[in-house]
This record gives sequence, structure tokens and C-alpha cells, in this order.
Amino acid sequence: MLRIVFMGSPAYAVPSLEGLVLAGYEVAAVYTQPDRPAGRGRGLAAPAVKDYARGRGLPVLQPADLRGPAELARLREYRPDVICICAFGQILPQAVLDIPPRQCLNVHFSLLPRHRGAAPVAAAILAGDEFTGVSIQLVRVKLDTGPVLARAAVPVLPADTTGRLVTKLGQVGAALLLEALSGWLRGEIEPQPQKEAEASYFPQLKKEEGEIDWGLPATEIGRRVRAFQPWPGASTVWRGKQLKIIEAAALPGNGNVTVGRVTALPGGGLGIGTGGGIIEVRRLQLEGKKVMTAAEFINGHRAIIGAVLPDKE
Repeated sequence: MLRIVFMGSPAYAVPSLEGLVLAGYEVAAVYTQPDRPAGRGRGLAAPAVKDYARGRGLPVLQPADLRGPAELARLREYRPDVICICAFGQILPQAVLDIPPRQCLNVHFSLLPRHRGAAPVAAAILAGDEFTGVSIQLVRVKLDTGPVLARAAVPVLPADTTGRLVTKLGQVGAALLLEALSGWLRGEIEPQPQKEAEASYFPQLKKEEGEIDWGLPATEIGRRVRAFQPWPGASTVWRGKQLKIIEAAALPGNGNVTVGRVTALPGGGLGIGTGGGIIEVRRLQLEGKKVMTAAEFINGHRAIIGAVLPDKE
């Protein structure tokens, strides 16, 4: 029977692993990231893939790096015919790629060659793309450059955050992986090289990118709020405390309000002037407090009306 090693970590990688299990493939081992501190207590939290794999009785391995001789030898012991990958979180060396005779298949959340890199879903939202999608590619050492076995397009809706969109892509990716894997193993798919002239790359997001520049146009700030949800989050500063903008959208027209100035909107809403129009803030969270609607926030913090953000006093 065909032997598969699966590599993945976050919750949106679980559907791909589950699909392989339910389809009857022999999953010889599951590789995932090490447990990491999480939450306010900073206790160790297991990746979602680990929790699912253990629930299925599958062997779980969590090496910090796969480059060492001992880890390579252990991987070879599982004798994988193919390695399936979805959001593993490590770049695989050539020594790993050489192990499975049927190569390594990666579930990438964009329509390659557009948005290669570690944050393709955020990249699609930031670019204002109407569609993104999933590509199943053969892995090469140079990130996301391998030939593509299958693609599926998914619309980017106006309310989609990275968190929402990646959940949808995880489900689509699981189905596409099964389809591509089956065709690949039967020799029915001819891998399609990527067109380098159409390639774009987006690196891993950094925490500091979440700080809002109110001099940007409202439409761009709105995209950033969506793209940076849930991480790193979009935030500003008010009275020396971090103020997270959880949900926001650009208002139609080109309202004339000082950049960064907070204004009351009809119906109890909250608007902020930008470098191009006004952005309506619908949900926000002051440091140490719960998430509130704009109306709830104004009721408890009326002094914010008229403030100019960021306000670090």
C-alpha cells in the first residue's frame, strides 16, 4: 500500500490530513511544528495537526529542523512513497525532497505563480484581488517555484479576513490535494511549469506591520485591517494604550477629515480620517479590555471623539 508522510501544523492544515485518512491512504507519520507558548499564560500549546493526528493514533514527530542526519534517517525509516505538505512552517532541504520516490506535494494557498511566499492569503487581500485560490505543486528547494499539478480559484469576499479566507482555502485545498494526488499517482497529470514572468512574492508578516499609518488611503487601511486579522492585528495608540481595530471599512466618497482624527458618524458609528477618505471602524479593542462595537466603545470612552491618532500622550 502507498505510504504517505504528512507535514503540516495549523488548524487549516487539518482538513488535508483528515482527507488523506478518510480516503484510506496509509499515513505512516505526521510531522508538525514543536509546541510553542501561547495565550496570556504563555503555556505550551500543541499545533492543531498534532491534536488531530494523536486522536487518530498516528505517529507524531515535532523536530525543530529536518536538516540533521538523525532526523533524515528517521524520516527514511518511514519509507514514504510521497510526502504531502500543508502549512508545515519549515523549508525542506533537498535531502528531504530526495526521499519519496513520488516526490513531495505541497498545498499552497494562492494561484501560483502569484503570491509565492509565507503569507499568500494576506497578500491577496492586501492586493485587492477579487479571486485567490489553491495550487497543488511539486516542491522544489526554491520556495514555491515547483511545477503545478492542479489549481482551484476561490473568490475574495469584501468581509473576508485572512482568518476567514484561510479556513475556506483549507477545505478547498483538502479536496484538491486528493484529486491531484490520485491523478499524479496514476500518471494522468502533466506538471505545469510556472511562468516566472508572472510571479510575485510576499514574505512572512512582521508584528510591526500591524501599526496603522493613517496617512494611507481608507481603502488600503481597510484591506490591512482584514489582511492582518488575526495576526499581527491592525492597531494604533490612544492615550498611551494599544487600540486594536478589529473590523473596519472605507466609506464611499472622499470625506474631508484631518488624517487620524476620530469623528462620530450618524447612528453611533466611529470614523477616522485618512490620507484618502474616511474609514468606518465597526469593532475595536482597547488594551486590556474586551472587543466592542463602535457604539459600545463611544459610550464608555466619549473622549476619543476629536482625538488625533496615534495619540501617545
